[in-house]
Amino acid sequence: MSTQRYYIVVDNLAKARGPVGELSFTGESPDDFAAQLQRALREPALFQQWKALQPDPDAIDDSMGSNDPAATVTAKQHDLRCDVTVTTTLPHSIVKHRLSLLIGRSWTLRDVTAG
Repeated sequence: MSTQRYYIVVDNLAKARGPVGELSFTGESPDDFAAQLQRALREPALFQQWKALQPDPDAIDDSMGSNDPAATVTAKQHDLRCDVTVTTTLPHSIVKHRLSLLIGRSWTLRDVTAG
């Protein structure tokens, strides 16, 4: 898969949390968020934790647990808004899932370009 660059806006990072406390974003700063999202895209731990919490973990499509060891994430604060750039070979569905686990629906995809 080719590298894509996702441009994302988080409206209020200080209040952005996922629906499951133990999987949710735990930091406060844009750097904290970038590090947690980058780890979630590079390593299987967040997906595996989520999968274990499902009623039938064996029914979960393992392809949703794909990782990109070279994924990068940067985040910059602008007032309450946080601009996030994700560069990865992972498809949008996986990026969306990991973002949703970490910060729920507190984000908006602004653009996608070739990485």
